[in-house]
Amino acid sequence: MSLTIEIHSFSYKKGGIPKDESGNGGGFAFDCRGILNPGRVEEYKLQTGCDSAVQEYLETKTEMPKFLELVKNLVSINIDNYLARDFEHLQINFGCTGGQHRSVYAAEKIATFIREKYPQITVKLNHDEQPQLNNYV
Repeated sequence: MSLTIEIHSFSYKKGGIPKDESGNGGGFAFDCRGILNPGRVEEYKLQTGCDSAVQEYLETKTEMPKFLELVKNLVSINIDNYLARDFEHLQINFGCTGGQHRSVYAAEKIATFIREKYPQITVKLNHDEQPQLNNYV
């Protein structure tokens, strides 16, 4: 048995919090709308949280780094517990207004963090509003 973590970025306006299809009916939902929105800056409107200019904005002009440190600490508690108890699934969702900038960035960063800290875990990353970015590993 191994743990699979499904990570979603989503839009609160368009689809809302993704349903947990595992049958567990839960997981984390982190609201990124409290972070300054790069989508309101003209040069970033057509970009996503995977673009380097948006990433630099989020890392230098917002509270996103502090937010993600707290998220890492919180999800690590559950991941360690789930591994010890042989749980098979955990869902982690990041939402923002449009599902394009902040939530995409946060989902990408947490996926990288989990893959590095817990190489035995399968991480599935899904950008609900930005399917061109989806990359299942």
